[in-house]
Amino acid sequence: MYDPKGNGKDRAVQSVHFAEAAPPFHLRGIVHRFLELKTLSALPEDYRFHALPDACAYLVFDQLDYRITGASTLRGTSEEFSLGKTFHFVNIRFLPGVWQSGGEPMSYGMVDKPYTGDLPLVETNTDLSKRTFTDQQPILTRLVDFLVDNKIVVVNPVTEKILQNVDTIASVADMALVSGVSARQLQRTLKRTTGFAPHDFLKVLRLQQALNGRDRWSYADQSHFIHSFRKATGYTPGRYSRKFDV
Repeated sequence: MYDPKGNGKDRAVQSVHFAEAAPPFHLRGIVHRFLELKTLSALPEDYRFHALPDACAYLVFDQLDYRITGASTLRGTSEEFSLGKTFHFVNIRFLPGVWQSGGEPMSYGMVDKPYTGDLPLVETNTDLSKRTFTDQQPILTRLVDFLVDNKIVVVNPVTEKILQNVDTIASVADMALVSGVSARQLQRTLKRTTGFAPHDFLKVLRLQQALNGRDRWSYADQSHFIHSFRKATGYTPGRYSRKFDV
């Protein structure tokens, strides 16, 4: 099963706290994790957040400014964002393909502007304030239930089958086979619901499996794997593991 790693925590910075929690059972086909990322004390330098490509959609809640919230996604390569010396974010990481772009447009990268859309994100962000991460999770669950009821997020049968069989998929043809659609249908569905063409979606899955220590795909050779990993993350696998904890 797909278990994406959304970011690499810099091992040299000890005053940054990262926590994640599984959603309730009824949301397991929609939400991957609830997340919290915050500083425990002011940092001497701006923190560089290393975001890994995971094909997921996020709802981001800035706990230091409750107006700043929104829906976000990433591209097919790693991105670095400066979060400043003090920050506190609570996020919902949705599984690939479940967010319906017609209901709310996605931004790319970190959310850094006040939200002006129609979803109750500012109200939710205010409700989250001054609560522990554990106490925030029922609030996040109610928001996702609202999104499900209004069909902003829905289970995607194509990506769901791909993610359930991710350990045995080695090609785009395999993705089409396990999802039970034609190559043309796969192209249309993935592009519409994840923003990725099938080949690029497969690259993201390969990278995530490598980060999980479960790289079962048949790269042509070790140098091909290193080249692919470096192209996606900016680091060789060895340098990445020394610098970041995922």
